[in-house]
Amino acid sequence: MKFYLPTKIYSEPECVKDHGHELASLGSHALIVTGKNSSKLNGSLDDVTAALKKNLTAYTVFDDVEENPSVETVMAARDTGVSCGADFVIGIGGGSALDAAKAAALMIKNKDCSWELMYSASPADTIPVAAVPTTCGTGSEVTGVSVLTRHDLKTKVSIRHRIFPELALIDGKYLMTASHKTVVNTAVDALSHLIESGINSMADTYSDMSVFTGLKEWAECKPYIDGRADIDKAAAQKLMNVSTLAGISIAQNGTTIPHALSYMLTYEAGIPHGAAVGAFQSKYLRYAEKYRREAVLEALEFRSTEELGEYISSLAPISVPRDLLERSAQSVMNNTAKLMLCPYAMDDEIMQDIINI
Repeated sequence: MKFYLPTKIYSEPECVKDHGHELASLGSHALIVTGKNSSKLNGSLDDVTAALKKNLTAYTVFDDVEENPSVETVMAARDTGVSCGADFVIGIGGGSALDAAKAAALMIKNKDCSWELMYSASPADTIPVAAVPTTCGTGSEVTGVSVLTRHDLKTKVSIRHRIFPELALIDGKYLMTASHKTVVNTAVDALSHLIESGINSMADTYSDMSVFTGLKEWAECKPYIDGRADIDKAAAQKLMNVSTLAGISIAQNGTTIPHALSYMLTYEAGIPHGAAVGAFQSKYLRYAEKYRREAVLEALEFRSTEELGEYISSLAPISVPRDLLERSAQSVMNNTAKLMLCPYAMDDEIMQDIINI
């Protein structure tokens, strides 16, 4: 068994303000990597800049991160970071901003290298990264993964380097201004991380700690996810904690078949990542060993994989052209790394059932 998590986590109200000295201690000039709007609306950008100012730390803001950030955006962030002399990076936002921040930290440290370094197996250092998540989905604040859009390949691909943030500051208040659609899509993404980490050839006692705690807490959050109850601060903090637990889980085990199937759907059909990956979860779970399948369903408080599938579909319905599903399936069947993480033998018959959404 193994367990590796080098990120220091504070998950509590006002953690950016209360631990601003630790944030500032990562360097002397921060490159803040974020999107154009949400971090300004939810107050996270103001909290981070106030903490840096209080601790006499310079910063420069790069706020051009798009949803599903591209290699080109990372290189633009790199250029900004190099020109301002940044020696650490702070990602603020959802998974897009956090993933872009990690990759930018790599490229700032290796400023004379081309973008191909991100996909090279050669070892490379980074400058420090801190993460301030504002959505309840990717768990990127506690993973070494950075998934970027590759326009040359017309899909999303993880960079080869594992870049864990040194510090994660998780405050549920930043979720309070998010739209219900954002909460749904990111919460379904977190659920997908938990299921794929639990139904995984790498699963062990250590990873089960975060997987099954996360699944039970996700079940407790269902009324807030499906709209039966309004999200208050306590619920927002719990949703963020679920996302972090899911991130801890995939940091140990990685994602499997449903995530691999989702990338083309997002790139070619514009389907939000959470909805795209959630669509395949119930069928993926169906073929797991009985005791694992039943343990997951029990933790989530569902009676069957069909009931789980109907619930996810009610939250995030999608419509996908059949030819796109077939091409995605063929790509996954050629992806040895993802197939190895699936704990059961994947064949064409099972794959056809999984993509029959």
